[in-house]
Amino acid sequence: MWIAAAPLSLPAEDREELTRWVRARRTPQRLVLRARIVLLASEGLANVAIAHQVGANRNTVLLWRQRFAQGGLAALHDAPRPGRRRTISTEVVRRIVTTTLQEHPRAATHWSTRTLAAHLGVSKMTVQRIWKAHGLQPHRFETFKLSRDPHFVDKLRDVVGLYLNPPEHALVLCVDEKSQIQALERTQPGLPLKKGRCGTMTHDFKRHGTTTLFAALNVLDGRVIGSCSSRHRHQEYLTFLRTLDRETPAELDLHLVVDNYATHKHPTVQAWLAKHPRFTVHFIPSSSSWLNLVERWFRNLTEEAIRRGVFRNVAELEATIAAYVEANNAEPKPFVWTASAEKILEKVARAAKAQGLASCA
Repeated sequence: MWIAAAPLSLPAEDREELTRWVRARRTPQRLVLRARIVLLASEGLANVAIAHQVGANRNTVLLWRQRFAQGGLAALHDAPRPGRRRTISTEVVRRIVTTTLQEHPRAATHWSTRTLAAHLGVSKMTVQRIWKAHGLQPHRFETFKLSRDPHFVDKLRDVVGLYLNPPEHALVLCVDEKSQIQALERTQPGLPLKKGRCGTMTHDFKRHGTTTLFAALNVLDGRVIGSCSSRHRHQEYLTFLRTLDRETPAELDLHLVVDNYATHKHPTVQAWLAKHPRFTVHFIPSSSSWLNLVERWFRNLTEEAIRRGVFRNVAELEATIAAYVEANNAEPKPFVWTASAEKILEKVARAAKAQGLASCA
């Protein structure tokens, strides 16, 4: 039997830092192991018990206990290893990063590894390695738009409140239209997927018309009520509202989350809603389609059933959509909203500040 080692002395600030290492997702696993060993050693556990708990051997526990006792947190990091000397100077790295971030090529919007390498007189692999080390990807970009809706905050809190704390004896339905869905037929048959080769489709196609899908996503269980129409005027929207009225339990109120499309605010629609008090409409802020959960379901529909589909007429397209809705409702999976209004407003404020715009929050 080994004699239990005395508890390792661990200052409060070191304990906080080690705890952050353990909890952080991007901490290398070797550092997580060492941090756990030190934390457990500070609690007075025997080395054998620590080894069993962290899945290491006793010698490993002894090693990192000793290194921490001698050198503190810095001793838990790997020491520099011998190898080929660095051939790229700090100045070259600085020039590559600065040029990537602050300059543009003469006749293009962004650098490629080859154009930047030729511009600076280095190899393209040097540029590639430095870009990777600094997380630079000039060839990629993401789109965004900050809402300028003067009632952004009120509408945001209203809709997020529905998601996080839905009212009792009511259904929350995210409603929208996916318009101009095209029935496309490829001009030639594609090749099937096989080992070592992805499936293929011709780049050109024949157009056979379009349809519009009206859909209502039930936030509670993920089920969808949907119907297709050749147009998306206020008349078709009213027809869909009547469908919702007919296909949902009559004793429940309906809270609809919709965007600011003119059809949803048409006087005829407003008059109908006034005669049906079980319907309450909640408008999302302008330029905030991400706030309507049915848009996320529309993306799944496009990716899984439409984009690679071949449709010789609109009827085939609508049959595919109907089959997708039926399959979704057979095994529904709701989208769970987790972000609070406060967190969203903080993120919007940071984005506005970065763009030099006045925050709507």
